[in-house]
Amino acid sequence: MLVGYVSDERYVAIPEVLLEFEAGGASIEARSRASGAVYADVTPGREYRVTLAGRDFGYKSVYMTPGKDRPYHFRLLRDGLLGYMWPKWVRSSERSEFRVHAVEAYQLELYRYGWKKEFVRNIGWYDEHGPRATMQITPDGDYTRTGVKWNTQGYTNPAHKQYIEAPERSGLYYLHASTETGGFFSFPWIVAPAAPTADVAVLAANINWNAYNNFGGRSNYIHTDEFPPTPTVNARYDLKRYTDSEHRMYSADDYAPLSFDRPEPINHVPEDVEATDMIRGRAACHVAPAEWRFLAWMEREGFGYDLYAETQFHDGTLPLDRYRVLITTTHPEYWSRDMYYRLKDWVFESGGRLMYLGGNGLNCEVEFVDEHTMKVKNGNIDSLDRPGEGIESRFNIYNESEANLLGVAFTRTGIMTSAPYRVIEADHWVFEGTGVAEGEIFGEASLHERVPGGASGHETDKITPNSPANTQLIAKGTNVDDGGAEMVVHETDSGGMVFSAGSITYPSSILVDDVVSRVTSNVLKRFLRD
Repeated sequence: MLVGYVSDERYVAIPEVLLEFEAGGASIEARSRASGAVYADVTPGREYRVTLAGRDFGYKSVYMTPGKDRPYHFRLLRDGLLGYMWPKWVRSSERSEFRVHAVEAYQLELYRYGWKKEFVRNIGWYDEHGPRATMQITPDGDYTRTGVKWNTQGYTNPAHKQYIEAPERSGLYYLHASTETGGFFSFPWIVAPAAPTADVAVLAANINWNAYNNFGGRSNYIHTDEFPPTPTVNARYDLKRYTDSEHRMYSADDYAPLSFDRPEPINHVPEDVEATDMIRGRAACHVAPAEWRFLAWMEREGFGYDLYAETQFHDGTLPLDRYRVLITTTHPEYWSRDMYYRLKDWVFESGGRLMYLGGNGLNCEVEFVDEHTMKVKNGNIDSLDRPGEGIESRFNIYNESEANLLGVAFTRTGIMTSAPYRVIEADHWVFEGTGVAEGEIFGEASLHERVPGGASGHETDKITPNSPANTQLIAKGTNVDDGGAEMVVHETDSGGMVFSAGSITYPSSILVDDVVSRVTSNVLKRFLRD
């Protein structure tokens, strides 16, 4: 009978895995086929101890009961080096556990990522007594919903728990794991202050990181609603996004949850990379490595800040009323309803100042199943293709358009292009000291390698009918098809202010383009002064 399928951490089928089913003193041998399928002469309803062994994968044993109707999904983890902190976000002096997957001895070091990579301290060398004992084990089934729960199996002794106390200084920290044979993997750790230390709070877009993280085989972009019944053999043949011309990524009524309890390979930063280096790779340009460039600029220019995770804004850890300015960067696409309306109230009723230095932001609502699990409310986005209904975003399906707060909202024109901005209001205070004239371009330099071309790009936002009536357009990207980001400013009756760059690539220009740097500095100084 068909017992189940064997797949790896990306839900890709693994052939030629040996399986041994043991029960009642009997042993049955099987082998996974090209599709990952496992057929064996087992008894449905009887519990078996199953041992799996595959080349270049960690061996493991599990207890399972074959069923007649539902194939079981065995999961194996490829040999390699990975890691993450748990929790991934803390306050100063709180502790997180490092969870590292390695098949050889490794060293762990702590760095702070600001204008420079600052070495904090050596954490130590790790190589357990048993063979390959630092190898982690993933659960079977869809653990993108439940988390990988590393350091669970084999870490029953309290002495084996591997905790680090968060440094006193807030910021973006990275753990560097390196092996004796040259392996290297880095992973982020967000450290918020125990109490505010600056007038500026910066949000790390860790909800967005989780939405794009496909470790385990699912993200909000791959198998968005749920796993298909069989693992992938060849993506170009198997995934609807490649085979079905009518496929809609977001067309379901409900979407399976996504756990934060997973490694984030998309946030890896190579060991020799510094903040002024180009941002290499498809994913890195819109997640933590790109956000690091903005934090580096803050420190280079002498601006103090406290860093928080978006999840710390959602759970109330961030005391918004104790800050003068809140800054979001790069790609804060996914927000909870509570975060949005709390921020809007702070700006419109309490005179708060918001700097939105990214693109495609606050575009989709998430809700939290628990502290470490979220569900994305993509809805059925067919409504976005019916302009007469006035729906401007996935967030707008369930709430109002984010343009009510930001002054702009994402549109598809200009997507996956980049270009400089063109000045529209040269005498606006935003351009003070830049020397630019009306019609001139700026923002040509960029560290963004995925979509090179300028500070307006990758995904861009524009003014919409829901933008506040006093929204001022001061610059616009020169992207093709009139798809350039619209740089805007608006103020509220309470003294609140909003500056929106409307572009994912904007922070990738801030260290290397003098006008982008001066514009951002002008805004921040004005928001802190007035």
